[in-house]
Amino acid sequence: MRTLVIALRVTVLTLVVTGLVYPLVGLGVGALFTPQAGGSLVRDGHGIVVGSALIGQRWTRAAYFQGRPSAGDYDGAASGGSNLGPTSKKLRDRTDAERARLEHENPGAGPVPTELLAASASGLDPHISPASARWQARRVATARGLTVSRVDAAIDPLVEPRTLGFLGEPRVNVLLLNRALDAQFGTQAR
Repeated sequence: MRTLVIALRVTVLTLVVTGLVYPLVGLGVGALFTPQAGGSLVRDGHGIVVGSALIGQRWTRAAYFQGRPSAGDYDGAASGGSNLGPTSKKLRDRTDAERARLEHENPGAGPVPTELLAASASGLDPHISPASARWQARRVATARGLTVSRVDAAIDPLVEPRTLGFLGEPRVNVLLLNRALDAQFGTQAR
């Protein structure tokens, strides 16, 4: 009987801690970071949600920077890599087609940065390197009727540093960069 009472006490304590205390602490922490807990939604000037700062999107117009390719076609429900290995003909064909498209859309820009050819592990990475953004700057400037230096100047303030000063690489959020271009130079049809 004594063992049963101890087991019931431990069960009740476990239920209270894991079923009440832990979820309430999670809600409290979420309340402190409301924008992030809500999906880091980005809104236009009219308050309409245009995307999330955490999820990459497809950008097809020349006036906009493009992010990394997505193995899941930018669908959050299909997050993940393609699982194609380095000897995969399908992966080589997809990469070759992407390289040809980018070279055609960005003539004279030089070799295509590898990150613009390879999907991230999640397939939803919203960031590119500052070098990849600058690689596309001429195309964006031409499409918007701007100088490359004006487009480069729009990139610079949006470069996010390494996390904690040493984790990862400097990066630019493509959605926030394209929104900044629209705010400075006018909206373009996507």
